[in-house]
Amino acid sequence: MNPGTRTVALALTDGMLHFELAVAYEVFGSDLSGLPGLAFPWYDLTVCGPAPVRVGRFRMEPDAGLDQLPYADTVIVPGWADVDVAPPVELVDAVRAAHEAGARVASLCTGAFVLAAAGLLDGRRATTHWAHTDVLAARHPLVEVDPDVLYVDNGSSVLTSAGKAASMDLCLHLVRLDHGSAIANTVARRLVVPPHRAGGQAQFVTAPVPDQDDHPLAELFPWAIERLDRPLTVEDLARRANMSSRHLGRHFRTVTGTTPLQWLLTQRIRRAQELLEATGDSVDAIAEAVGMGTATTLRRHFNRTIGVPPDAYRRTFRSTRSGTG
Repeated sequence: MNPGTRTVALALTDGMLHFELAVAYEVFGSDLSGLPGLAFPWYDLTVCGPAPVRVGRFRMEPDAGLDQLPYADTVIVPGWADVDVAPPVELVDAVRAAHEAGARVASLCTGAFVLAAAGLLDGRRATTHWAHTDVLAARHPLVEVDPDVLYVDNGSSVLTSAGKAASMDLCLHLVRLDHGSAIANTVARRLVVPPHRAGGQAQFVTAPVPDQDDHPLAELFPWAIERLDRPLTVEDLARRANMSSRHLGRHFRTVTGTTPLQWLLTQRIRRAQELLEATGDSVDAIAEAVGMGTATTLRRHFNRTIGVPPDAYRRTFRSTRSGTG
């Protein structure tokens, strides 16, 4: 773990949403030092805010004042309950000061309104809950608001997430950046949530999403993940699910918001990340292990999806883990 990401401050004032606050506290504030494979100290979380504060129907006593935000490596801003009310100047100033001091700042759900008020999103791409993206764009015209993604990572310096469940996605994304895919997946399993949803995945699907335990693809997903080293096709997936390819595509769109091939590609890239992080296997060997066939194919898709080639990703990850990057 990069020592420069260990301390986390959770910004807290009256008017925050309790769900997003609880998500961040569960991920960064729980004692996970005994997790399998975790060779580094977990995060040191401090709740910062004027005391006491009311969060929904709960009252909380922060550990420190908002003036402590600039001393954290990462600052998390939970959802802001009423987007028609301007966030407190004290909170906005403290978040701005933290960013100027070099902190990584992430907002959950409508916490993006706090970051926007602090000027942190000017000229940057950002998102928030789909029901409030129009308001964010109108109020802050310098922000490039994207209503169709789960979260946005602006080079790991300023991050924003969509609503509710996407807050967990962003928190796990931060864990993935700091600890790697294997640990992030272990945390996700502990919390019984999906280990990874790409930030670019649609946050809102017009068709209702079936319950996870009984939707038609529930058995197909683990079957496919166990066979990523094979050249699976849509026809293979359809045959396994005992449905036509067209019918399969409709179910994939309903359940995942994407196509079968795109879902498969995402799983292959995720597996490639894990192998790059945890093994010394060559790119050729990893390409074969994740069903990409050749290193050229893996490099093309990996670079397009992650933003860097596999070799550069491995070097950056290992440098970060050693604390030298």
